Amino acid sequence: MPVSEALRRLAQDPRFWTGQVTEATELHISFPVVGGYSLTLDIDLPGGDRALGLRRPSSSEPVQMGWAPAEGPFPASLHWWELESFARVIALADPLLPHPGLVVALLSPFAPAGEDDDPAEIAAVREAAYRSLRREVPAAEPSGPEQTPLPLFADDRWWPAPPMPSPQVLDEAAVAELSAPAPARLHVRVGERFPHEDLSDLVRRASAVLTLLPDQAAYAGTRALAGRIADSGDLDDVPALLGALTEAGCDHPTVLDALSEPLVPLEACWMVETLAGVQPGTLLRRHV
Repeated sequence: MPVSEALRRLAQDPRFWTGQVTEATELHISFPVVGGYSLTLDIDLPGGDRALGLRRPSSSEPVQMGWAPAEGPFPASLHWWELESFARVIALADPLLPHPGLVVALLSPFAPAGEDDDPAEIAAVREAAYRSLRREVPAAEPSGPEQTPLPLFADDRWWPAPPMPSPQVLDEAAVAELSAPAPARLHVRVGERFPHEDLSDLVRRASAVLTLLPDQAAYAGTRALAGRIADSGDLDDVPALLGALTEAGCDHPTVLDALSEPLVPLEACWMVETLAGVQPGTLLRRHV
């Protein structure tokens, strides 16, 4: 299911991520995961109240998993490893999501760090998620002279190019502020109304997708190479992995984008781990 135009527009607006949107609107986001399950997120702007839900197969209305005001605190609706698994499956299924970053950026407040989680690892993944938010930057207008200048003024230093806006939606200060994982405070999963069985079923289905993917025809021949990269922690062989995938006929934009230049280590890590069939974080921890 393609990302809606409303979400695409808001995701490229820094004010949306920093809570400064002034236009009144209700945003309904649905991320299909697998087996008819979807994660839903309702955002009431400009107030910023958010509700996370889980839509069951053949059901029109989601079951609420947690609600939070804009300033938090956010409930611990998801374990971090569950969110990371879901985000990978969602990105692999949607060519318009070249990276799990958008899903992680939107839903990670509902997946705070637990006792067994590594806060540094979570912060690194969230940083990569917020940095993965990109926007189209128009080409700069020509800044040179309209006619051939005199020799004295022919040097390019006389005609400085106008500053180019960054394609990154958020600046580093905003990324740093948003990335720090908060500790789990509101434990909504202990409630009887929480969809325990449905979430467990979704976890099993998502895990099966990631387990079976490395054995698919387009990836099976590269699993050994991906495994060596994951074991060594050295990303120097990622171009070789990209070439092998291309030769095998892989044309999946999400897979190829994560391994293409300019290489972003944390973005490459999630794909190498997925293709190698190893535990998420196996390679990532070497680059945090």
